Amino acid sequence: MNRLTAILLLFFSMLYVFLGNGFAADKLPVFVTIAPQKYIMQQIGKDLVDVQVMVHPGSDPHTYEPKPQQMVAISKAKLYFAVGIEFEKANLDKMIAINPNLKVIHTDHGIEKLAMEAHHHHDDHAEGRHDTDHHEHDHEKDEHHGDADHDENHNEHAGLDPHIWLSPPLVKIQARTILGALQEVDPEHRSVYEANFKAFAAQIDQLDADLKKTFAGKTGFQFIVFHPAWGYFSHAYGLKQVPIEIEGKNPKPSQLKELIHHAREAGIKVVFVQPQFSAQSAKLIAKEIGGQVAFADPLAEDWMANLRQVADKFEEALK
Repeated sequence: MNRLTAILLLFFSMLYVFLGNGFAADKLPVFVTIAPQKYIMQQIGKDLVDVQVMVHPGSDPHTYEPKPQQMVAISKAKLYFAVGIEFEKANLDKMIAINPNLKVIHTDHGIEKLAMEAHHHHDDHAEGRHDTDHHEHDHEKDEHHGDADHDENHNEHAGLDPHIWLSPPLVKIQARTILGALQEVDPEHRSVYEANFKAFAAQIDQLDADLKKTFAGKTGFQFIVFHPAWGYFSHAYGLKQVPIEIEGKNPKPSQLKELIHHAREAGIKVVFVQPQFSAQSAKLIAKEIGGQVAFADPLAEDWMANLRQVADKFEEALK
């Protein structure tokens, strides 16, 4: 154990004495990175697990810093369910240093990532999106296979879209990964977790069927978003997001002008933004195209209700 790790352990042990660990004593203590994961976890674990969210709702996961109380709680957690976002690359090692017994589960394991859409003026995003026409069909057969030395930072390759929780078919894969982890650490309740998973999987299938019906006949329709979070959702239902943000930055004036021109040509009248980001550029574009700004939150905790609400907003915008 190096000196820094020893100091960290001592510091958080002292905080633990004063603050407690925040977990219910009779439940399995687990952490997830973002709020939608909490919903998914609770559908499978229900009353058997106590789930804490690392990135507080309303915060930007790209810049969020863990609070001292959270690091205290991490010291007593059994499992950490990672989803593959930038926050984890910066912080997982710190959490493991505090709690060497913490088991990290990568719920994006076995999921083929799409490239982040960044060039709104390109109609063809094929570059960097190899085999995306069939990527979802291969997930079920691949989900249990992979490199045993799976790197905890494997999911942060430059240019890959981490927003896998916004596609119902991909959430079903993540749910199965969660199921396996819970059954392994708590075999006494194996059958309970299995039954909960099956019930949740049926709900996901129904949601998927409903969304396919909602967007039937709208293949290729475009909508503008500030941050390109809806790529997997779009891919699942034949839509196309047109992002304002380019490689994590606001567009330059020339790019903004081009985007406005594209929106006018495509007849786009709604610009979607998420609460975690500034709406300034979105409002400017909406004004220029005679449209409006609407909110679509990819980090809302009530995952299923949120996707239905966002789908309704997208459907209205595509009319």
